[in-house]
Formats: sequence, C-alpha cells, structure tokens
Amino acid sequence: MRSHYCGELNDTFVDHEVTLCGWVHRRRDHGGVIFLDMRDRAGIAQVVVDPDTPEAFARADNARNEYVLRIRGRVRMRPEGTRNSHMSTGLIEVLALDVEVLNTSVTPPFQLDEHGKVGEDVRLRYRYIDLRRPEMIERLQLRSRITHAVRAYLEGQGFLDIETPVLTRATPEGARDYLVPSRTHPGEFFALPQSPQLFKQLLMVSGFDRYYQIAKCFRDEDLRADRQPEFTQIDIEASFVEEQDIMDITETMIRQLFSDVLDVALPEFPRMRWAEAMQRYGSDKPDLRIPLEMVDVDDLMASVDFKVFSGPANDSEGRVAALRVPGGSRLTRKEIDEYTRFVGIYGARGLAWIKVNDRSAGLEGLQSPIVKFMEGVVDELLDRVGAEDGDIIFFGADRASIVNEALGALRVRLGEDLALYTRDWAPLWVVDFPMFERDDNGRLAALHHPFTAPACSADELKADPAGALSRAYDMVLNGTELGGGSIRIHDSAMQQGVFEALGIGEAEAREKFGFLLDALAHGAPPHGGLAFGLDRLVMLMTGGRTIRDVIAFPKTQSAADLMTDAPGEVSAEQLRELHIRLRSKASEQS
Repeated sequence: MRSHYCGELNDTFVDHEVTLCGWVHRRRDHGGVIFLDMRDRAGIAQVVVDPDTPEAFARADNARNEYVLRIRGRVRMRPEGTRNSHMSTGLIEVLALDVEVLNTSVTPPFQLDEHGKVGEDVRLRYRYIDLRRPEMIERLQLRSRITHAVRAYLEGQGFLDIETPVLTRATPEGARDYLVPSRTHPGEFFALPQSPQLFKQLLMVSGFDRYYQIAKCFRDEDLRADRQPEFTQIDIEASFVEEQDIMDITETMIRQLFSDVLDVALPEFPRMRWAEAMQRYGSDKPDLRIPLEMVDVDDLMASVDFKVFSGPANDSEGRVAALRVPGGSRLTRKEIDEYTRFVGIYGARGLAWIKVNDRSAGLEGLQSPIVKFMEGVVDELLDRVGAEDGDIIFFGADRASIVNEALGALRVRLGEDLALYTRDWAPLWVVDFPMFERDDNGRLAALHHPFTAPACSADELKADPAGALSRAYDMVLNGTELGGGSIRIHDSAMQQGVFEALGIGEAEAREKFGFLLDALAHGAPPHGGLAFGLDRLVMLMTGGRTIRDVIAFPKTQSAADLMTDAPGEVSAEQLRELHIRLRSKASEQS
C-alpha cells in the first residue's frame, strides 16, 4: 500500500512520486490550502493539499487527528523561509495528488505531544495510543536493535539459542511463583519460571556447552521502578569456564553493544569486592558517578555521651557511618528535614548532621544539634572524613543493614539532587559475595540462589556456612545491576551440602530437586553463566525513568493491565474444570 515511510523522505526524493500510509499527526488550514503532518514509525512528513484536486481536498478537509490515510503525491522542496532544520524531512513536502481515508478515529484521550499532562494510568489504559508517540517508538526500535545485536554477538561466539519450558514446577528462587493450576492433574500446579536456571544447567549436563535465550520470566513480587511481574532476561550459560571467562564474554558484549547502538565507549570495568562496596557505598550496586563515600566512625563514637551513636558503635551488628557532602552546608533546614523523612523509608530513625562553617573556629565554627556530645572526638572525626569549610556531614547509626540501606540511598539521592555526577557512565564488577544471608527469622538464605558454587570446599562450607563466599559476580552500571551470575555447583555432594546449610533436608531436596541431583551425578561439567535484565539495560540506554518506559505493554505498580483489565475473574465452569473453589471475599475478610 505504501512506497515509502514518511520519515524516510528527504531532498533526494524531489520530483519523485510516493505513496505514504500513516496517521494524521496535525491538520492545519492556511488560506484554503490544507497542511497535513503525516506520521508513521519512521517520522513525520508534511503533506500539502491544494483545492486544485477537489476530491483529495475534500477528504483532507474532513480528516482529523489520528485518522488513517493513504496519500499519493509528488515530493518537492519547501519554499524558502518555511524549511524546518529540526526535522529530518524538514527540507521537503509532498504535494498530494490523491487522499484516501483508510479509517477514521474518535477523539483520542490525549494529544501525543501533550502526554505529560495526563496521568500514567490514562496512558497505560490507552497504551496503543501512547505507543504512537515518537519517543516510545524510538525506545522500542532501540530495544529491537539491542536484541538483534545481542543475538548476533552471542551466535558469533558459538552460543545456541535454545528455548526452555514456561510451564515448570515451583522452585525456591527468592520470590513468589506465579502458579498455573493443572486440569489434567487435579490439585497440582505448574509454576511460571522465575528464570530458566535449572533448565540451562541441565543443558550444560546435556553437552550444549554454550546456550543463550532471550527469555520471559515471572516473579510475583512487590513492584518498583525497575521491576515488573513479567520481564525479559538475556540468559547465558557456558561449560568448561571460570569466572573470568564469563566476565570477559559478557563485558565485551556490553562494550560492543554500547559502541554499536549508542556510539559510546564505556570506560574501564573495575572490580570491587562486595564487602568493600557495602562499606564505602552501603550498596552492592554502587553508582560510581557520585564521588561521595561512607566512612566508619564506630571507634570514635563508642565512648561518646550520646546513646544514639554509642549504642550501635558498641553493638557487634551495629554501625555508625558518616557521609561528607562537599559544599552541603548550603542545604536549608527544610531540605535536611526532607532528607530525614527520606531515610525513614529505609528504617532510619533519624538523620544526624554537622555543618562545617569554619573549621579554624573549633566547635564555634560547627553548626549541629549533636556537636555538644562530641567535644573530645570532633577534630579526629573531621580529619577522618576530610571535612572542609562549607561541607555538611550526615550520620547513620543503627543496625549495619539499616545504616547501609539508608545512607546508601541518601548518597544516591544527594548525587541526583545536587548534580554531583562526575561522568556519564560508570560500570563495574562486584565480586566475592557472601554465599548466604540471614532472613527475618535468623535462618540462612541463599544471597543469589542455591545453585551458586561456594568459593570454598564442602568441608569448609559445613564448618562455617555463614562465613562462606560464593563464586558470584554482578555487572553494575550507574547504580543499576545490569546482570548477575555465578559459577554453578556441578557436584551433587556439594549441592547437597548447600541444601543442608539452607535447612533443606535430604528428603525435601530429593522431592524438589531430585532431577537436578540425578543430572549432576551423570557427568556434569563445570559451568557458569550470567543473566542480564533486558528491560533495565534498555531503560539505561534510552534514558528512561522506569522499565515501563521500554516495555510495549507493561503492568502497573499493582501488577494490573489497565488496557485489558487483567487480571480478571473467570467463569464457574472454568474453575470446576480446574478443580478450584474460591473462598468468598466476605469469608476472607472475617
């Protein structure tokens, strides 16, 4: 139906006849001449309809925004003074010879160039309209280029694209599963995969030594800006590899991707141990564009007459840390109060601070409600954090986990609010993660997943599981975890030892993971891999604020699809077929 896309046209097409198909972006009537801005996925072209073509003119006169038209016309240069250097098609226009209305449109719920004035819920309800915006088209086109480049790179490295099941069984991978009831096996359920983890390991046992998949994954968890109930992973696994092999393959892939798609040469990928990242930045995915660092001051605060500080300083699980903000003394009390409320989101019970107005004036040159408690240590404190006139020092004092999370988040917030970024891109590898962490009940839980290989022997793991490190590695970019991976356990005895450390007995392990343990006993090679969050990667590369900006049909924060009104109720007949009986809402509330 068309000969060219609207956005393809330029001055090389002058005097050529073209046929365009697209939507009316804007219609203007100037002194009896109608101008139509025609839009398709490639861009916008200006079409001129003269009264000399009565039928075409009448149809153009009746056209309105978002009507679907086919236009046949001749390309010509725009008159001097009307050319638009801000448009790729701004030198030319199309003189219409024929206008055909392919479909009409009701008044759209919002104008595409005024989308910012409507709520996100309206844009998601009419997502098919929202996706017509050039910004959304560009993001999804770039997403397509990214996946194409990833496939080309991995296949050039000998990786095979192999699909794994979507209907599988529930496995503990850190989040709730989405369950699918089985009609043919009453009372039993499939689970949608949180990742293809076990299947890609089984592929390694099968001898497919280089696998990849751009895979849909599902997790029933609370949503944030970078999470969705269904998301996409670039999943990679290889046999006969060590950490460095996987890191080299994937780092090269990301470097090439940024170079080819964005024309960006990423800087060096430094390595940082997990413990160092937590100590300096309070995060295992630190944003190295921000030059602020946390400094431990527990030893200085252990004997001060201020229990808010001395209590955590003398607690083996506590931490007192300082965060110096150069030039931060200009912050107003209102702004400090707002930051205090902000860290409260992360469990902090307050935010102590000291403004350094004049170091040479001693205590008189400091402004703070807490400085009176620190007379004996204040000079050493200021020296340790490198304080200078005009700085502000924020403090966190609580359990180490709360201090890390609260001050780590404050550091990122300050970096954005005060424009402290020192560069555009800051990648790194975080390595030497703990094997386990404590859950809310004090039990050990896998920090990544229970199939990650420990960096110690089975005997050492059994002797001190809480102190064991793992052979895991995360790629981080600008404070976002792009991908996480590890060398996997390929020995059934070691896998059983990890299950035991997690409190999974032999019978439970056999019931849930018998197929994996059997596979490991049948000549499993050493193997490892990494999975990238495709949505996060595209979000970063396009400058989006959330991954909803780069997914064609995302869910809301409550995991709902406003456009299709999903999830929805199903009929009683369907429920009977699935052997499911619903509790009434009234009984749930009682």
